[in-house]
Amino acid sequence: MFKQIIAGAILAGAGAGLCASLLQIVFVQPVLLHAELYESGQLVHFGSASDVSADQAVAGFDLQRDSLTTAFNLLVYTGYALILTALMALAQLRGATISARNGLVWGACGFFVVQFAPGFSLAPEVPGVAVVDVQTRQLWWTMTVAAAGIAVWLAAFGRSPAAWGAAIVLLLLPHIVGAPEPEFFAGPAPTELGALFVSRAYGVSLAAWTALGILSAFFLRLDPARERTGVAA
Repeated sequence: MFKQIIAGAILAGAGAGLCASLLQIVFVQPVLLHAELYESGQLVHFGSASDVSADQAVAGFDLQRDSLTTAFNLLVYTGYALILTALMALAQLRGATISARNGLVWGACGFFVVQFAPGFSLAPEVPGVAVVDVQTRQLWWTMTVAAAGIAVWLAAFGRSPAAWGAAIVLLLLPHIVGAPEPEFFAGPAPTELGALFVSRAYGVSLAAWTALGILSAFFLRLDPARERTGVAA
């Protein structure tokens, strides 16, 4: 049974990782490359500082960059799939029904926990903006994700007002404490480009997490060991 869960999670993670990579290469990467032109000084506000146009600079595909993006997404979403599938199996033992349909809800909850909850105060950023040190940001992100994950679990499976109240407190607490922010905000890229990057990053992440939830639930239902032991899916 354990091996089947691991195999299903790997397949689900691979599918979601490929989905995320394709969408990132098509929609997010051009925005990043455009922002890098501002970061390097090849483009400035209200005009170009060189003969290189933004359209020419971001056109086409970069094999090395795209390959690294795909490999990274495969690893990351496989890790997410292992966690998500384990939580699905635990919920199933508690009497929850897991199906490809409600796998979509699981995926949406994963997006909320990993992306939206920390991004509410610490949004994705284009290259060149002023930020605090990476370790501080990573620590706050990790604590926020952990708090949001526990909160979502309590909201979904809690059976008392106390559990739901604790979920609300856990969701709000990291943002009340506050995300690490620089002393001042600065960056060469236009704010419109930063807003486009955030919206597309969230859109791609939501699509990938939705795919991950559906695939994880689908492969969990196909687990033959579970059917032999008579556990309902």
